[in-house]
Amino acid sequence: MRKRQLGNSDLYVSEIGLGCMSLGDNEQHALSLIDKAIDVGINYLDTADLYDFGKNEELVGKAIRNHRHDIILATKAGNRWKEDKSGWTWDPSKKYIKEAVKHSLKRLQTDYIDLYQLHGGTIEDNIDETIEAFEELKQEGLIRYYGISSIRPNVIKEYLNKSNIVSIMMQYSLLDRRPEELFPLINEHNVSVIARGPLAKGLLTEKPLSSKLQTENYLSYSKDELKTLLSEFETIDSPLTMTELALQYCLYEEAVGAVIPGASKLQQLLENAAAGDASPLSADTYHKLQQISKQDKYEQHR
Repeated sequence: MRKRQLGNSDLYVSEIGLGCMSLGDNEQHALSLIDKAIDVGINYLDTADLYDFGKNEELVGKAIRNHRHDIILATKAGNRWKEDKSGWTWDPSKKYIKEAVKHSLKRLQTDYIDLYQLHGGTIEDNIDETIEAFEELKQEGLIRYYGISSIRPNVIKEYLNKSNIVSIMMQYSLLDRRPEELFPLINEHNVSVIARGPLAKGLLTEKPLSSKLQTENYLSYSKDELKTLLSEFETIDSPLTMTELALQYCLYEEAVGAVIPGASKLQQLLENAAAGDASPLSADTYHKLQQISKQDKYEQHR
């Protein structure tokens, strides 16, 4: 599988990574999915301490014990579960991040994390203190690089200007093109986008149209708009499947370092991996896809 460099780091990640949140809690099934992902050339695994109260990190840790040095391992911090696990609170403080990383390392059964990400962020945070925490973790050798997971333009701009982030995780797909307005600025800072949700909750896959349209809407698209748009996608003159079109659309942009679709079933994993090996989009196909889809903009957090 083709690889890309994340920002100016020495992390070279497979263009298709694995978003581990959807692995589920069946250990045998989860481990077999990760094993297969590694077999087909995926080297980038993304988890978070929030997923399944840390159980997801434990599963990933078990799966990669014998492959650690072949894997680019990413996790996240900043959300802390309440004691009764009824919800979580936001805590980007230096004290909490430096405490959280130790728990993640233990669950992941490793002594370092390749990419440690802030799992959110607001403009009201003490951003300088948060950056200081990540920089200290780098100096201590507990993490190699850090990034943020945020869709908020004002937060992203602060981190681009103040920090040494190498990546920004953002929801990005043919049905959610909001990040595109920020790509020139992100490129200017030599930072990479990690695209989550590239298949738009299954809307951009080979599933029958009738089963895709169980939802009433998706972001600013109404159900009727989705029906029209998804039908138009199928008329695009391309040998690629819908999954391949969707993932290769995201990868067309040089700002994108990797796309990380989730997979709860083996077939989904194999289809995603195959899409990563598909031919890149031609400029003509790329622009046709843009012409028939919307490019909304973030209206908040500017």
